[in-house]
Amino acid sequence: MMKYLKDSEAMADADSGEDLVSASALLEARLVELREQIMELPAGHDAVAKADLQLQAAAILVDLERGEDAWDDAHDAFATFAAAERWQDAAHACDIMFQSDQADSLAALGQGIWLAVTFPVDPELTVALLRHVVEETPSDSDGAAVAAAVAHYIVDMRAEGKQRDDLLFFTNNLLAEVARRHSDVESQEQFNLWIEKLELNDPEKFLPRLRNVVDVLVQENWWIDRDAIWAQLPVN
Repeated sequence: MMKYLKDSEAMADADSGEDLVSASALLEARLVELREQIMELPAGHDAVAKADLQLQAAAILVDLERGEDAWDDAHDAFATFAAAERWQDAAHACDIMFQSDQADSLAALGQGIWLAVTFPVDPELTVALLRHVVEETPSDSDGAAVAAAVAHYIVDMRAEGKQRDDLLFFTNNLLAEVARRHSDVESQEQFNLWIEKLELNDPEKFLPRLRNVVDVLVQENWWIDRDAIWAQLPVN
């Protein structure tokens, strides 16, 4: 079952107004539970334990369309996860900050992508972050093509078993969707030519172009020291 590539967890199946009210009530109840768990954390508690709860709360707040509150919880959690070098959790916090639709949401998305590509996080999370670029980028821009190509590449490199099969199916469809809207690509032959023309079959070409996409998203609003993190990597 997909964890990150999904729509609103409790709201997605709520067809009627009554269902929506019921789903909202369930989310509100779970939010109260999480707030109580945070309040009950003992003195001297591990900061990561609180951040885990904050991240769960932030995801619920996004579903409840309380974006500002979701941002606050996710941003606090991000700072804790980054300090603890919990990079997958930090990238997940960025995903939630993007979904909260606040002033710095694009900066959050860019940093989440950078972390999710740099570190061996769950490939589904990486794909989810890159899909946001596809959804936010104009049809005639190459940025969506680069994001889709990187998503496919990451899945090919990292995923295994059923997750690999499911995600490759997803990223293949994502690439096809981008090709259609970018260049009216319909046939397999057109698709192959499109891939070659945009050099989406060469990671040495498209990965550096992703860095440009990330820089456009983040601008100067970095919350992590990329150079320091990069210097600590086994291979950089």
